[in-house]
Amino acid sequence: MNPVVRLKLSGLMFVQYFVWGAWSVTMGTWLGQTLNFSGEQIGLAAGTTALAAMISPFFVGMVADRFLATERVLAALHLAGGAILFYASTMTRFGPFYAVLLAYALCFMPTLALSNSLSFHQMQDPSKEFPAIRVLGTIGWIVAGLLIGVLRVEATAVPLQIAAAGSIVLGLFCLALPHTPPLGTRRATLSDILGLGALKLLRERSFAIFMLGSFLICIPLQFYYAFANPFLNEIEVVNAAGKMTLGQMSEIGFMLVMPWFFRRLGVKYMLLVGMAAWTSRYVLFAYGNNGPLVWMLYAGILLHGICYDFFFVTGQIYVDQKAPPDLRAAAQGLIAFVTLGLGMFIGSWASGRVVDAFLLEGGGHAWNRIWLVPAAAAAVVLLLFAVFFRAPRPAERPS
Repeated sequence: MNPVVRLKLSGLMFVQYFVWGAWSVTMGTWLGQTLNFSGEQIGLAAGTTALAAMISPFFVGMVADRFLATERVLAALHLAGGAILFYASTMTRFGPFYAVLLAYALCFMPTLALSNSLSFHQMQDPSKEFPAIRVLGTIGWIVAGLLIGVLRVEATAVPLQIAAAGSIVLGLFCLALPHTPPLGTRRATLSDILGLGALKLLRERSFAIFMLGSFLICIPLQFYYAFANPFLNEIEVVNAAGKMTLGQMSEIGFMLVMPWFFRRLGVKYMLLVGMAAWTSRYVLFAYGNNGPLVWMLYAGILLHGICYDFFFVTGQIYVDQKAPPDLRAAAQGLIAFVTLGLGMFIGSWASGRVVDAFLLEGGGHAWNRIWLVPAAAAAVVLLLFAVFFRAPRPAERPS
């Protein structure tokens, strides 16, 4: 790949995930501590990305992939998104804020798939070239968290404004990306857009259980994404946003060793380890504190590498293995819809209701009891998955 193109794609990934990390991690703290939104309202706000993840395939399939150059679509979405997100940062009432944030999410979420597809279009061997470029996205997320932590603005609208500025910069930068014309193929059908062709894979019992388990586990997972930062700030952990970036650092490390584990454990046990890590994380949060047991909070954060890589990345690999070549894109779209969309959306609402249920009369929350709820839910899914899911052991897979 041309070094200039590689640099541009790396910059795209860095700023893309810098923007996402800047506004999403600490938004719950601002909404709860400063605007006094309820837990349910915070959960619903966090769920806007999940709702957008369910809707965005219509846009990507019907417009971006068919009629317009990808870099121009990215530019328009990021420029519009930056303006919308800045407007959201000025709002103080939930109803209008939610509507504006949802509008922003509808702009942002399609850019994740579009930035990947633009990158793949420039590569001769994406399996070898893409990881080194995509890792810049994780680094961008880390930089955003460290910046916001150092500035000590977690309970303010400043992180949203930083993300808005980054989005506008990225929109302008996208105009300098390599030209990526639309595919110019036949008009996409509703079945193409929703990945309905992949539904035939559900006839196989193991794949159906995998999809159901992935959907169910994503409900307790959203407790972390929506409420980890508010929790850490409420118990007065200094520079919570910065310390949460340890999770992304561990993600990079475990991504590097995933092939070694994959060869020895196989799909089923990789997924089970990932689910077990989520249960363990929540137990650590439930019994840790900002005193002698602060190590438990750090351990829960550092488990993010296993939580994310062993579950989400392994799941994507499994789907790629099971789907025939003509259904792989549809199957990946289906698993994203079920997990990042439907599962996370339900989890956003449920997590908010649970947090509200354990609100203390004198202020604050009974966090130990809150975290035990997703811990128990994840443990139940883990048990059911262990019993009913079947996948070949590493030695049984063709080399």
